[in-house]
Amino acid sequence: MTQLLLFNVFNGLVIGAFYALMALGLSLIINLTNVINFSHGGFLALGAYFAYTLEPYLGFWGALIVSPFCAALIGVIVERILIRPLYSRDPLYSLLLTFGLAFVLEDTVRYIWGAQGLPMKVPQVLQSSLSQTLFFLTGYRVFMVVLVAVAVAILFLILKKTRLGMRIRAGTLDLEMVSALGVDVRILRNLNFGLGIFFAGLAGVLAAGMLGLTPTIGDQLIMPSFVAVIVGGLGSLVGTLFGGILIGVATGVVTVFYPSASEATIYVMMALVLLVRPHGLFGEEGGTKL
Repeated sequence: MTQLLLFNVFNGLVIGAFYALMALGLSLIINLTNVINFSHGGFLALGAYFAYTLEPYLGFWGALIVSPFCAALIGVIVERILIRPLYSRDPLYSLLLTFGLAFVLEDTVRYIWGAQGLPMKVPQVLQSSLSQTLFFLTGYRVFMVVLVAVAVAILFLILKKTRLGMRIRAGTLDLEMVSALGVDVRILRNLNFGLGIFFAGLAGVLAAGMLGLTPTIGDQLIMPSFVAVIVGGLGSLVGTLFGGILIGVATGVVTVFYPSASEATIYVMMALVLLVRPHGLFGEEGGTKL
């Protein structure tokens, strides 16, 4: 029983890390642009398939580095051509646009790479278990958790220490004031959107190594990622990170005792948080923080 519980808690931590990585990208985009990006899962799939294509030429490690940048580049182009003209309109327009874009990306992936599932090669050194007793601690699962932690640390350093990060934080609080100070908010939004998509692409590469590739690989991660943003609190990246890991671990624990309720757990948690703290665990009423 103890080993089963440990297995599910660690598995929940891995899944929670995915949710957090996806949710951080979503939260970055929502905080600065008020765009609810329903196509985030499609960009995750693009990152995964880019890695599949590049791996024979660059190897796994090269594909892991390059593929998220390729997905981010597509995101920058999409923001410039499709989303930017909608910033001055009702947020419903951008929501509908990204909702349709999700289907376009999925069909594009299906057209280029096919509808059948594909395997993603992972280095042999990451495939073995670290222990005979704790057989579920494979090198790849541990590697994923560590890489997500490093990626999140780098994101927070960018936001705290770089000029771009400080402008993103300031724009989240008052975009008009940032514009009045001479910052080109069009470029700022564009780079911020690309940064958010980069995290989706990185999550896609990691997910492909564990789940394999299908055109709908992002669908099973997108809704829990939105829940992580809501549970953590809109505007709070720390809360988003915490929310992602919390729902992942909670799902793992519930799976031990009542597997059929594991998915419902995510939405029950969201409902409870909204009842007790409508602005999320780390969100602030009437305010926004990073």
